[in-house]
Parts: sequence; structure tokens; C-alpha cells
Amino acid sequence: MTTVDTAAVCDQEVAIPIGAVELAAHLRIPDRPVGIVVFAHGSGSNRHTPRNTSVVEVFAGHRLATLSIDLLTSAEAIVGAKVFDVELLGTRLAIARRCLRSSSICRELPVGYFGAGSEAPAALWAAAEPRDKIRAVVVRGARPDLAGARLGGVMAPTLFLVGGLDIRVRTVNHRAAGTMRCEHRVAVLAGHGPGSADLRISQRAAYVAAMWFAEQLRAHSAPAAGPTRDGDVDESVG
Repeated sequence: MTTVDTAAVCDQEVAIPIGAVELAAHLRIPDRPVGIVVFAHGSGSNRHTPRNTSVVEVFAGHRLATLSIDLLTSAEAIVGAKVFDVELLGTRLAIARRCLRSSSICRELPVGYFGAGSEAPAALWAAAEPRDKIRAVVVRGARPDLAGARLGGVMAPTLFLVGGLDIRVRTVNHRAAGTMRCEHRVAVLAGHGPGSADLRISQRAAYVAAMWFAEQLRAHSAPAAGPTRDGDVDESVG
């Protein structure tokens, strides 16, 4: 991974070698960041899609650095077995997080994971790695329960974002949250449901996620990082 040697704002493509593959990622560091969020992408979207770059912009506005990583190569993304291989994706996410230690800026920043859709269980799987000291997690929709027994190993405060109109997904997320021992919350986003599934991360969801990360990561950041915006996390809590 490219090492960042300057305290100035950083916005650059990086490559992360993992085993026999090299994963593409984008590192965005705003001025005086309070933490860094590793934003997982797998199938159906990547770090350059407009909805994902808009999330990065929202996070940057809350002084959150981001490492947006494509967990699959372009060839792997069309292989169904790998798209839904939670352990493979989770392992790669954890390795990418460890690569941050090679950066003079990132190594001291508290770290969070963000996963939506098929990447939600991978983010939870990776967050259960005890040596990685993940400080916050946000997952959006889909099947977080696919992280299985690893859910019980997640110690970082975790926010589940679900659509208010999607009863099935709400039920699955509540069930997954109920198996966790860490601080957790299920936030229901009004108006989101199966009909808006193609808008995997709306601006509202991005804002709620950013507020969660800012609150949780700020608690572990160096005093010099300073405060971020305050605000309510939940639109409603299920």
C-alpha cells in the first residue's frame, strides 16, 4: 500500500497486495481526521460508483478518512461463489485494515468498518478479529446474520441500518443484533424498502452512518484531532 508521508489532505488510488491478488482501493484523508472508515465493496458496485463516492464525501465532511476497497478483482466479481464467500471477503477486509499501519498518518487513527448489501456480513466477520481493535461498525441492509458465530465476537459498537418498509430485512437485522454482546443499535430509515434497494446507500443513510462513526471514533482519537459536528444518530430505532 502506498505510504502517505504528508499531513496534507490525501486523495489517491492505492493498491493492496493480498496473497496472489492485488486489490484496488482509494484513500481519502480530510484535514485533521478523527478516524478512518474502511469501506468494503464487493459485487454490484465499486469504489467509483456515484452512490459510493457520495458517501465518501459525506464522511469527509465529518472529518472521517476513508479507505474504499474493492474486495474482489474484476474477474472474481463475476464468480458467484466468491461474491458470497463471507470468510474470503472478511479476511481480505481485515488484511486491508492492517495495511493502514504502514501509513504514517493512518496508523494512529481509530478504525471503523462499513459494509452494505453483500459486504455487510463480511464487515462483521472482519470486526470480530480481536487483534485489529476495530472501534465502530455500520452495516446497511441485506443479511448480516451470514456472519454466523462471528457476530458474538464483535466488540465494536455496531449500527444496523435498515429500511422501514422492508419487514424481512428488519427482522433479519434485529435477529442478528440480538446475538451480539457489544453495544449495538438498529436504526430504521423511513421510506426505505425493497423498492429503493438499488439506492444501497442514500444520502440520509450516509449521514446517519457518518454520525455514528464520528461519535464512536472521536472517543478513541488523539486530542489534537478536535471535535466534529454533533447530531442525532437515529431517525428511529426499531
